Amino acid sequence: MSFQIGDKVSVLDDDISGVIVGINNHTVGVETSDGFVLEFQSNELIKNKSFTKDIFSINGIQDVIKQKELPLKKRSIKTKPKERNLPMMEVDLHIHKLVDSERQMTNYDKLTLQLDTAKRQLDFAIRKRIQKLVFIHGVGEGVLKMELETLFRRYDNIKYYEADLQKYGNGATEVYVYQNVSSNQ
Repeated sequence: MSFQIGDKVSVLDDDISGVIVGINNHTVGVETSDGFVLEFQSNELIKNKSFTKDIFSINGIQDVIKQKELPLKKRSIKTKPKERNLPMMEVDLHIHKLVDSERQMTNYDKLTLQLDTAKRQLDFAIRKRIQKLVFIHGVGEGVLKMELETLFRRYDNIKYYEADLQKYGNGATEVYVYQNVSSNQ
């Protein structure tokens, strides 16, 4: 924006306005209504005449007011009626949740215990007709997750997928058990 001596200006980030009394490159001298001359960079100032009533038309103001007065629509998460009342079973496979002390256990022992627990809980859910399970396995190196997927593939009546990312992060797998199919497991 180009300024000239005599222009009325306001400072953008402060409550200061006045008249330009001097210009030196990008430095502008502004005399305030109190008689002080203050120096500002030209990019810190704006001409007062640019704020005329032509900028804001009555129609524009009315549109803004209408938009602000509109009630906000509440978004609801739609779930199928069948899914609303389904209990979900969570199985935490972190080793410290399964044993009191893991001191004497090898990695193989830990993995075997975690997989046995997962199989036992999955069989329990199938027997009790629990349709949704979440296996919390953590992120780690992904060994337990891969072994769980191998276990799940042995069943014909289930499907599995990543659990809710917001609730569990990347370290959980959700299993859905189809109740119509009989299982020989």
